[in-house]
Amino acid sequence: MEKKFGVYICKGCGIGEAVDIEKLKKNAGIPPAAIKDHPILCSTEGRELIKADIKEGVNTITIGACSPRAKFEEFDFPGTITERVNLREFVSWTQEPMAASTQSAAEDYMKMGYIKTQKGNMPEPNILPDLSRTILVIGGGVAGMSAALEAAKLGYEVVLVEKESQLGGFARRLYKKIPMGSFTRETLIVDPDIDKMANEVTGTSNIKVYTSSLIEKTDGQPGLFDVTISKNGSSETIRVGAIVMAAGWKPYDATKLGYLGYGVSRDVVTNIEFEELARKGKIVRPSDGKEAKKVAFIQCAGQRSSDHLPYCSSMCCATSLKQAKYVRQNSDALAMIFYKDIRTPGRLENYYKEAQDDAGVLLTKAEVKGVSDAGNGNLLIDMENTLLGQQVQVEADLVVLATGLVPMSRGPQEYLDGLTEAGKKGDEARKAYLADTPKPDFILNLGYRQGPEIPSLEGACGFADSNFICFQYETRRTGIYAAGGVRQPMNMSEAIEDGAGAAFKAIQCLDHVAKGIAVHPRAWDATFPDPMMIKCTSCKRCTEECPFGAIDEDEKGTPFYRINRCRRCGTCMGACPERIVSFKDFSVDIVGSMIKGIEVTEDEFRIVVLACENDAYPALDSIGVRRGKINPNVRIIPVRCLGSTNLVWVTDAFSKGIDGMLLLGCKYGENYQCHFVKGSELANYRFSKVKETLDKLQLESDRCQLVQVSISEYDKLPDIINDFVSRVEEIGPNPFKEF
Repeated sequence: MEKKFGVYICKGCGIGEAVDIEKLKKNAGIPPAAIKDHPILCSTEGRELIKADIKEGVNTITIGACSPRAKFEEFDFPGTITERVNLREFVSWTQEPMAASTQSAAEDYMKMGYIKTQKGNMPEPNILPDLSRTILVIGGGVAGMSAALEAAKLGYEVVLVEKESQLGGFARRLYKKIPMGSFTRETLIVDPDIDKMANEVTGTSNIKVYTSSLIEKTDGQPGLFDVTISKNGSSETIRVGAIVMAAGWKPYDATKLGYLGYGVSRDVVTNIEFEELARKGKIVRPSDGKEAKKVAFIQCAGQRSSDHLPYCSSMCCATSLKQAKYVRQNSDALAMIFYKDIRTPGRLENYYKEAQDDAGVLLTKAEVKGVSDAGNGNLLIDMENTLLGQQVQVEADLVVLATGLVPMSRGPQEYLDGLTEAGKKGDEARKAYLADTPKPDFILNLGYRQGPEIPSLEGACGFADSNFICFQYETRRTGIYAAGGVRQPMNMSEAIEDGAGAAFKAIQCLDHVAKGIAVHPRAWDATFPDPMMIKCTSCKRCTEECPFGAIDEDEKGTPFYRINRCRRCGTCMGACPERIVSFKDFSVDIVGSMIKGIEVTEDEFRIVVLACENDAYPALDSIGVRRGKINPNVRIIPVRCLGSTNLVWVTDAFSKGIDGMLLLGCKYGENYQCHFVKGSELANYRFSKVKETLDKLQLESDRCQLVQVSISEYDKLPDIINDFVSRVEEIGPNPFKEF
């Protein structure tokens, strides 16, 4: 489009007292006719000033005021290119008023903002044709049925696929359940009544149910997923817009708990097996049919242990309290619960208190070391560190192990991890692994270049990787949402809520792809990667590094985008050595030009800080809000994700005479915080090679550094920045300043 520029500077919030506005207008490299100032730009009068200019044809706007993270509704002008320049948090609130360095910072920030509007273009949403608004739900347990019902109530067509012959999942194996709502002493256990929910699903006209079925293949992208469903040897392919994966869980393998007597004595059962015993009526011992009068419940059996499951399964404590009520239906029976900790959050705390008030329920903290034959037909439980004493032995008729839950996604993940490790050893090892290792039932069977299932981070124990900190339900496959036990440990009540939440996210996905905007986390973003394919060398770096599998390859190995999978992080832009990937308002050229627009003088050090907009940038804003100080030598440039950082920016900076470059990215590793999963980690990998670039320029590698920072570490950032500046000052000025 033909651009008509308007530049507006706010003098409010201390900006006018910290910066010489008239001097700023003269020295910011902006045509005088295009630049105006106002006492309070976010006021009605200030916004009307801008709107009046828009009516006169201004369509490219630069606003020098507060952080772009503030007042975003006030400064939203549809149909224009609008760039926000942070003069408040980065200048007036963090620099010395009217100092030469403060003035210089304000001028550089305005120059960079104006350059960005010059180089950028108006985003145009990419809306693909023939989009489906059907939602696929995989799994017919309570989470899956809840997702299907909630989506159907809002008018969406739903396809539900369940591998078993009937709906209900593990809830069908329960004798009783804990009430979902309030309860009294007389209603501590109620019938599961799972048929009521299943009948509602099958009786809803816009839900189509496939039982005894599996997903044979999933291809495509949000809005255009082609899913092949197999049943009884036949297949059917349907098109859906989004997917809820509620594939559920299975009990931990109790055969690994021989030290607790499982597999040694028939009278040691799991909590799921105990439900089946209780369903038959009188609770009897499997070994001899005698009624069990003393039942011991061992909590965290194979859980919270480095040798088994490292996590708490969330539902086991309440389950054992419920099962103690089964035992106490015989008033002569005793239920003994041996726990590491009792975990009953929320309303379940009252459930715990009811059990405490029952004289026939013994609750004691204990570390169970083993279960053995007592020699008289009973079982002997050895414990230590109990509330009863240091070492205790207790006899029981029956032992119940709270074995916990394992997500159904764990098996496929372990299989794929094993295959990857075998592949590293060579083709023969890979072939042997395939021949000797039983193939699990895959859930999704994705036709993605990066693998057939949802990738899981190391330490995630097979749970669908949803980046719990930032994005509930979302996985690393755009448009596919996890719910229930496949996402994280939870009880039945939580799984029903979880299914509803995942359904709402799936609906949001359908809405966004219909508008041609990013699904998440840049949910407003209408830009998309637009590569200049004529220069592509098919090096495959973009396809390998994309965290979301948004880039496929054709039969010749040439990459192409599945745009609706893309989350607009720009990782491909940072990966591309040919620098051919661009967005309308974010590109290698735009950021490089902004860096080149910074004024460099021989008597001042100048540091460029590339700050991730998700954690580092808000943390820097927080310094301003708290009236902290940011080193006046730095110039902060936000990037979508540190993964979008292209190494050419290092060359741009140092050849310009910049003395140092600091990259502030999110935490990565097991407890990662990156909104785009691997961006900060990928940037660290790339910049481990930056020494080669600096060697070519005959510069010291210490001039460039990457630091991981969380959004809450704003108090540490001033010292981090100052320490880096001090190190660069020790090294000395960039010799390219002379040129």
